[in-house]
Amino acid sequence: MAPEYLVKIDLNKPAYEQEGVHNRWHPDIPAYKTISQNKSYKIECFDWTGGQVGNNDSADDIKYADLTRIHYLSGPFSVEGCEPGDVLKVQLQDVQPLERQPWGYCGIFAKENGGGFLDKHYPKAAKAIFDFEGIYCTSRHIPGVKFPGICHPGIIGVAPSHDVLKEWNTRESQLVNENPDADFVMANLPNDKGVFAGTKASKEVIESVKFNGARTIPGRPENGGNCDIKALTRGSVVYLPTYLPGGLLSIGDLHFSQGDGEISFCGAIEMAGCVTFEVSVIKNGMEKLNMKSPMYLPSNVEPTFGPDRYLTFEGFSVNEEGKQLCLDTTVAYRQTCLRVIEYLRRFGYNDYQIYLLLSTAPIQGHIAGIVDVPNSCTTIGLPMDIFEFDISPEAEVQKKDMGNCAFATDDLEEGFPLTDELANKFLDIIKSTRGCGH
Repeated sequence: MAPEYLVKIDLNKPAYEQEGVHNRWHPDIPAYKTISQNKSYKIECFDWTGGQVGNNDSADDIKYADLTRIHYLSGPFSVEGCEPGDVLKVQLQDVQPLERQPWGYCGIFAKENGGGFLDKHYPKAAKAIFDFEGIYCTSRHIPGVKFPGICHPGIIGVAPSHDVLKEWNTRESQLVNENPDADFVMANLPNDKGVFAGTKASKEVIESVKFNGARTIPGRPENGGNCDIKALTRGSVVYLPTYLPGGLLSIGDLHFSQGDGEISFCGAIEMAGCVTFEVSVIKNGMEKLNMKSPMYLPSNVEPTFGPDRYLTFEGFSVNEEGKQLCLDTTVAYRQTCLRVIEYLRRFGYNDYQIYLLLSTAPIQGHIAGIVDVPNSCTTIGLPMDIFEFDISPEAEVQKKDMGNCAFATDDLEEGFPLTDELANKFLDIIKSTRGCGH
């Protein structure tokens, strides 16, 4: 039998006017539908912003995206027979883009609007559009590359109980309060702006969600959520601890492809898409499995690049100022990213194009060493076969005109470092689309 459709979305209407979606974690957000165990279901999902980003050549929509409205998740779904303490087993049978929207995007947020992993180096907003051709994607903003996507949901999670929600808000508020001078956002605390608790929520529930509903931005050990694990594609199985009757499962933030780390924050190829899944319940599974955080079984589906076809870069916990840090894997991975950017400049790409490529292509990121003080060592394997030319160390380099990604209008007008020809071209495109609904 064909899977039953639970959620269908209208791409021409705002997400916050539609049934079957929400954008906060809260125990009182009512279940949209009740589903049976061991039965296939299909849901459509908005891209994570709810349609704020368009298929155009401007990054204005990235720079000024309303991040209080993210993520729009499909659900929650109450699972028959699921009780607190059970483990919800979610089998992902398929993940695909919507046929009626065969494109996606990757963005770099401006530092003042969320930034990204390399925002101290690249503080401006930028964007690349990717077109889907079967299992492959290409981009007019990053020419010369073509690669297969591993479509996956960035978010699979269950609703917290009131006690778990209180724990989240307490520990995240404490983190913010203990770091008043931090130069980046330590945590995204509850925010009454942009809240959507679903079309079934009462006024009382909406007010409660506004006051203490947890943002969907971080993954959390208790419920999974926004973990951005690219291996969670069709054929994978996710095990989630549950805290409420029915479990209250939600899915969203679909990606066509992603590099390990999703380094630019809006860092995968974000897309609207469709997920086919089946659920079952392991009774008393949290106690049986001694489970305190989710687990998963990966799929057999992955790109078929040979193990000898990844050019692999190393990074260490010495920052860009030359300061030695002790076993700091964040600094080490940032340095690894910068090594790739420096290498690929030789072929004609600019830094922002490479940054976007690292977020979207199926790079392999690993912790190589974490015991030899003071240096952690991390690696990034860059699949060489995604390029239309040879990027091996032995290759004869021929620097090409690789065009550019999309930038925000005011960054171009401020004299952002582009050639005059490219800057004028982008300004002409942007001016021609103003007032046209793009």
